[in-house]
Amino acid sequence: MTASPDLGTPQLASPDLLRSVFRRHAAGVAVITAPGESGPVGFTATSLTSVSAEPPMLSFGIGTGASSWPAISGTEHVGVHLLGEHQEELAATFARSGADRFGAPTAWREGPEGVPVLDDVLAWLVCRVVARVPAGDHRIVLAEVVLGDPAGAGRPLLYHQGRFNALRD
Repeated sequence: MTASPDLGTPQLASPDLLRSVFRRHAAGVAVITAPGESGPVGFTATSLTSVSAEPPMLSFGIGTGASSWPAISGTEHVGVHLLGEHQEELAATFARSGADRFGAPTAWREGPEGVPVLDDVLAWLVCRVVARVPAGDHRIVLAEVVLGDPAGAGRPLLYHQGRFNALRD
C-alpha cells in the first residue's frame, strides 16, 4: 500500500485512529438526560443524529461503562437538549466524570414523563426509547420524539479538536 504524496501515511484501524479522525469532525453538542433510581442522570453527547422524519426518530451513542448507562439502559424516556454557545460550562459539567450535574448552577425542572429538562437550551425533546443496539463498547439508542420545544435563542455550541467552539461568521 503506497501513500499518495498529498496524504499522510495510512494507519491501521485502532481506537486512536478513530479518535484522531473524529477530532477533525465538528459536531453539535447535546445533553441527554433521564430519570434515575437515585435522581436524574445525564451526559454530554456529540453523537446525536436525526434518523427518521416519519416517525420522528433520533439516535445517540453511550458507552456501557458510563455512569449514566444503568439509567439509560432501563428508562422508557430520555430528554435531548441542544446546547447553545453560551453553555460551554454546562457541556463540560455533563461531560465531567463525578460532577454534580444537576446541582447549582444547572437550572432544570422535571418535565413530561419525569424526564429532567434543562433550562435555556436552544431546543429540547422528550423521546421514547425504542431500541438499544449493541455497538462495540457502546450502545446506539434509538428514540422516537414525543414532544419538544425548538424555540430557544442563540447559536449552537460545537465540539471540534477536543474543545467546545462557536460558529464563526
